Amino acid sequence: MRILRPIVWATVMVAAFVYITSVTHWDFAGVHSAGRLWSEPASAAAGYAADEQNNIDIYKSCRDATVNITSRVYRENWFFQVYPEEGMGSGFIINPEGEILTNNHVVQGATQLTVKLSDHKEYKAKVLGRDPRSDLALIKIDAGKRLPALRLGESDSVVVGQKVLAIGNPFGYEGTLTTGIVSSLDRSIQTEDSRVPLEGMIQTDAAINPGNSGGPLLDSHGNVIGINTAIVGQGNVGIGFAMPISRAKAMLDAFQKSGHISLPTLGIRTVFIAGDLAEELHLPTTGGLLIQSVEDASPARDAGLRGPQNVVIAGNYRLGVGGDFITAVEGQKVDGNETLQRVMNRKRGGDMLELTVFRNGKNETLKVHLGEAPTVL
Repeated sequence: MRILRPIVWATVMVAAFVYITSVTHWDFAGVHSAGRLWSEPASAAAGYAADEQNNIDIYKSCRDATVNITSRVYRENWFFQVYPEEGMGSGFIINPEGEILTNNHVVQGATQLTVKLSDHKEYKAKVLGRDPRSDLALIKIDAGKRLPALRLGESDSVVVGQKVLAIGNPFGYEGTLTTGIVSSLDRSIQTEDSRVPLEGMIQTDAAINPGNSGGPLLDSHGNVIGINTAIVGQGNVGIGFAMPISRAKAMLDAFQKSGHISLPTLGIRTVFIAGDLAEELHLPTTGGLLIQSVEDASPARDAGLRGPQNVVIAGNYRLGVGGDFITAVEGQKVDGNETLQRVMNRKRGGDMLELTVFRNGKNETLKVHLGEAPTVL
C-alpha cells in the first residue's frame, strides 16, 4: 500500500468534509452561544408549553403583590438577658392602600414588623387585627403610593386535583414559586399555637417550607384561594396546608363593618359526657356538653342557658349536674369537647348560635346572640 502524497490527501479530506456537511446540520450558533454541542430543542424555539406559560404569567402578575415579612420579638435567656429574635414569613397585598393578609403566627408577639416589597424597599407595618382561631392577621404599610394587589377568589369551589401555585419566601429565598395540585379538602390539623385544630384546610403538594407562611395559594387564573399556613414536619414532604380564603373574607368583612376584628363570646364552661356516665346521670348516652357554669351578664345567661344545680363526685373530679346538656350545635351532633369551639371558630361577634339542649327529659332549641370580644393587638 502506498502512502498518499500530501496534496492528494488534502483533496480527499476537503471532499469528505463537503459531503458530510451536505447531509448533516451543525448548529454552531448553539455551540458558541451556550457552550453546548447540541442544538436548541424544537419546543424551545416554538415557545413554552401552555402550562409553562400559565405559570410564567401568574408569577409575573402576582409576584409584586407578594411580600416578605420580618418580625422582631424580644426574649429573655437563662441569664435574664433580653435579646432580639427575628422570624420570617410571607404575606400578600389585598388593596392598593397597603393592607396585607398573612398568618397570625407570623406577627404574634412581635414588637416590630417590617415588610419588604419585590423592589426590595422596606416599610414598617402595623397590625390592624388578628384572628388566632383561624391563624389569620391583617396588617398595613404606608408606602406613599398605590400598590399592586391580588384578587381574592372563591375557595368553596375548589376541587381535588386542580392546579395551584404558591409564592412566598421559604428559608428567606424571596419570591419563590412552587406549583402542585390540591391534594385534599376539609382537613383538620393541630398546630403548636392553637388549643383547637385548624379546620377546613386545603391540603396541597405544592412545596411549602418555613417562610412560606402567610403567602398566597393561587389558582390557574391568579386568584387567591388560600393562605399557606402549615406543613407536616420541618420541611417540604409534599404535604402542606392552606387556610381557605373564605375564612379571611369573613374576617375582612367584619373589619370593614366595625373597624376591628372581634371574637364571639358565649359565656359558658362545659365538659363532654357520654356512655355509662351519661346514663348514670340520666342523660343521652350518645354524648353532649354538660354545662358547668354560666357567666353573669353573658350571652348564654341572656339566652336562658342553665348551669348546674348540684355537685357529684365522678372519679377524682367534682362534676356539676342538673344544668343544660348540649347535644347539638347548629344542627351538628356533639361528639367531643371541640364540637362547640369548631362552630364558634366560624362565628363573629353579633352572630346567632343555635344550640340543642337536653332539659327536663326532652330536647329544646335555644338561640344565642353572641357577644363581641375585640382581639388584643
